Amino acid sequence: MKRLGRHILAEFTGCDQHVLNDLDTIRAILTEAARRADATIVDTVFHQYNPHGLSGVVVIAESHISIHTWPEYGYAAADFFTCGEQVDPWKACRYLQEKLSCANMETREISRGIPDVNDEVLPHKPSAAAAVRETIV
Repeated sequence: MKRLGRHILAEFTGCDQHVLNDLDTIRAILTEAARRADATIVDTVFHQYNPHGLSGVVVIAESHISIHTWPEYGYAAADFFTCGEQVDPWKACRYLQEKLSCANMETREISRGIPDVNDEVLPHKPSAAAAVRETIV
């Protein structure tokens, strides 16, 4: 695979139900998680559901960090998709685990990229000429 990025899928259980239902707190936690991972924040979008739960995304120049919460079950699903080698998605994941006061965290990391017989890490933002060359070939 010609790896473009890393994608961590995380399941958090036994979390603080009040935190999972507090939109302002979750927004602050995810924003700080992106900072701790050394990501470049572009924008944030969050939505509170009725009667409870929320979804949110921190769009980063290197991809995104997202969360979906089910406070009634003490559960949250999150993913951390980062491109390039400068951002560490595990820093964001561990920070989220701590701030949600989770009893358990299960994760799976997936390499994202272009299927290929050779393993290679592609640069996050190649030069324009290199990108055009790669597309033509």
